[in-house]
Amino acid sequence: MDGEEIGLLLRQERGQFLEFLSAYEYKKSSAQKPSEDLAREIARLAGGMANADGGTLLVGVEPDKAVTGIPHSADELQELIRAPGALLTPPLAPACRRAQLGNLVLLKFEITSSPDVHRIAGGRAFYRITTENPALPPEQIQSLRDSKRSVFYERQNVIDATVDDLDLGAVALLAEKIGDSRDPISVLNRVYHLIDQSSERTAVTTAALLLFAKEPTRWHPRAGVDFVKYEGTERRHGAALNVVKRIRFEAPLCRLVDETVGRVKEHIRERTLLHDLFFRERLEYPAFAWQEALVNAIAHRDYSLTGAPVEVWMFDDRIEVRSPGAPPSPVTIEQLRHQQRVHFSRNPLIVRTLADLGYMRDMGEGIPRMFQEMENHGLQPPEFSTEGFIFTATLRNTPIYDESTLRWLNQFGATSVRQRRLLAYAYAHGKSFSTTDYQRVGEVDRDTAYREIRLMVKQGIVAPLKPKSRSYKIIEKL
Repeated sequence: MDGEEIGLLLRQERGQFLEFLSAYEYKKSSAQKPSEDLAREIARLAGGMANADGGTLLVGVEPDKAVTGIPHSADELQELIRAPGALLTPPLAPACRRAQLGNLVLLKFEITSSPDVHRIAGGRAFYRITTENPALPPEQIQSLRDSKRSVFYERQNVIDATVDDLDLGAVALLAEKIGDSRDPISVLNRVYHLIDQSSERTAVTTAALLLFAKEPTRWHPRAGVDFVKYEGTERRHGAALNVVKRIRFEAPLCRLVDETVGRVKEHIRERTLLHDLFFRERLEYPAFAWQEALVNAIAHRDYSLTGAPVEVWMFDDRIEVRSPGAPPSPVTIEQLRHQQRVHFSRNPLIVRTLADLGYMRDMGEGIPRMFQEMENHGLQPPEFSTEGFIFTATLRNTPIYDESTLRWLNQFGATSVRQRRLLAYAYAHGKSFSTTDYQRVGEVDRDTAYREIRLMVKQGIVAPLKPKSRSYKIIEKL
């Protein structure tokens, strides 16, 4: 590992696939961490990445990217290198390379998503979500173990496929995007683990073909997207068939998102609204919400279900994005409906590549932001459901606020969904409310209501009607 490779990592931000770990107690301190403590941190972070989507751990770097090195002895360095194998159950053996940057020593661990759930001593299992590495609740560990049995499909080596079946020009564009100057074959092998050159014949994974194949349908008959636009609010068949438009998108996943978004957005209507005495145009669905639903469907669908594509059904009153495969545990419909930060990749190799292509950001944050975007546009919250083996995300264009209320709400900026609903209630009730009103409208207990109201007071959105009062008035900014 040379300085150029380290520089490439340091130009990136910490996130789902990259973490920096200091060997010191705190920045600018001469006190190094005991090797036992540092080894446990390495095992915890490596285990969290292996339990999730994989990634890179660079030891000897501060969270703010200052390179401080590892000041430990040669024997202690070996202990650190062996930490994932010695401290995790089952043992984890990530590739580890040592680098010398001037007089500073660094360690780089390359961790792949594992088919097992790795626990550290004491039985705790960690799971990487963006820049965090929380411990999984005990009841979710078995769910995660069961779900990992379904991740093998994208990793399968396709016997009759070769590197010549891949669009290496598209891989080169990806390498350019992440700032990697190595040749496309090396990027596929060493960065994304999409091919395997450990034997005489290079093996190509299903994920590599789904992402970069020159002829995608040769390797998977329904890996694309079907867009169907219907007249009215229901599907009809036979003589009453109400299909207005049908488009099938078949492209490698590295291009599929752009091609689908580019054509579907042509059918997203604009609404003419009266705003401040002027007529303004606004799309009937916020772009982030429906595009996030589409990207999630492409990234997380079950590709082993080869007989069904991702489908986008557009009706007069809603868009349905339909994806083969129910959400894999530990993700549940209820968690999605309650906007919890959850993340599990059925296809971690595909997800990592799509993330570096810029299609996926802030893992675990997309669903909460969909709710926020729909709320900011005065629309009903997203709906999630499963029917058979199909998971559906539904966005409705029916407003929940009239234009006057929405315009009034938007003066308060990016408040939470619950706060906005309370403010809308207050707008219709003299621009004041009580703690009891908050409990009823927000469907929360008294302690939660009190805590969130205090936050709104701190934000300057509301103020008590009088000292120690449990009734509040809205502080209008306009």
